[in-house]
Amino acid sequence: MKINKNYLNLEASYLFSTIAKKVSEHKSQNPDKDIIRLGIGDVTLPLSKAVVKALKQASEEMGVKETFHGYGPEQGYDFLKNGIKEYYSKHNAVLEPDEIFISDGAKSDLGNILDIFDTDNTVLVQDPVYPVYVDTNIMAGRKIIYSNSNETNNFLSMPDRNVKADIIYLCSPNNPTGAVYDREQLREWVQYALDNNSIILFDAAYECFISDETLPRSIYEIEGAKDCAIEFCSFSKTAGFTGTRCGYTVVPLSLRYDNTQLNKLWLRRQTTKFNGVPYIVQKAAAAVFSKEGQEEVLSNINYYKANAKIITDTLDRLGIRYTGGTNSPYIWLKCPNNMKSWEFFDYLLENIQVVGTPGSGFGKNGEGYFRLTSFGSREKTIEAMERLLNSSLCTTGNCS
Repeated sequence: MKINKNYLNLEASYLFSTIAKKVSEHKSQNPDKDIIRLGIGDVTLPLSKAVVKALKQASEEMGVKETFHGYGPEQGYDFLKNGIKEYYSKHNAVLEPDEIFISDGAKSDLGNILDIFDTDNTVLVQDPVYPVYVDTNIMAGRKIIYSNSNETNNFLSMPDRNVKADIIYLCSPNNPTGAVYDREQLREWVQYALDNNSIILFDAAYECFISDETLPRSIYEIEGAKDCAIEFCSFSKTAGFTGTRCGYTVVPLSLRYDNTQLNKLWLRRQTTKFNGVPYIVQKAAAAVFSKEGQEEVLSNINYYKANAKIITDTLDRLGIRYTGGTNSPYIWLKCPNNMKSWEFFDYLLENIQVVGTPGSGFGKNGEGYFRLTSFGSREKTIEAMERLLNSSLCTTGNCS
């Protein structure tokens, strides 16, 4: 019996596990200190009333013989898929219900989608990068190429015609940098994929935070994308489903490689390895698209956007450079005084008890940068920024 030795090529600890360990150790040594967490992208506001109402009603249905639901369709119920289809149509992206697959979250599908691709494929990821893109491909033994996202290109790397990649990961709004591709930039990526017979795996988990209407929320707003892209999205950040778990993946019917329809491959994979999302969760997700649900969800999103502005206003006062915050819940800042990422992490934790995410955990181009999130409470976000303003490190004028 042999193990998959590709796992031995992974980093010994997942980034956020290392952070959790450091925070736990600090807390045990300083039990009276109030630690403010602005690192992991978990939400703090509760589910909306419309979602909770639907969740309760669906739960009641499960207790009555006539409305009980057992195994559902692995690809999701039509009532939710139709809601997603209508949502996309409002943003000039046309989908068919059979192109939408309901899942327990974008993270799962971003890893599971690799089942339908050969391990000989070369993968292109941006650096800095969401670790899941890298780790899942290391597990499979694929060759990984890094595309440089840095300060010179506003952390939005573009295709290099001298580089051949089969699978391309794009995330917009980006995690961790908060940068967002415009239409022309996405057109260039789509054309690159079409010219090279490549496929784009497009992570749109944070599309709901885009405020600028000229920026695309879906890659399917770009002509030709349905012939070269699979899109992943989630209700986690849109509607606070981080603990409820629901997302979806769009695999266009027109997507073909090796004379094979990828939609059929993904359907075959899901019907074999996945039993579907619970009925009650899908009913709750469908409520997000109701008039009441949309209003309540938007209110929550605006709350987090206001938090982001509190953070960026503070960074502006301190002269700290950053990207994100306007069309993204993430603020990607340059560590002050040329500090390294983990050095800045330790400083914030030990001196003002604020936790963020070291940029180096997202790749070599993340060294010297740091990620904060706007998902904290309003009170804690304000307090964290007041602590930063009053810290010995960041007095006005010496943080640039």
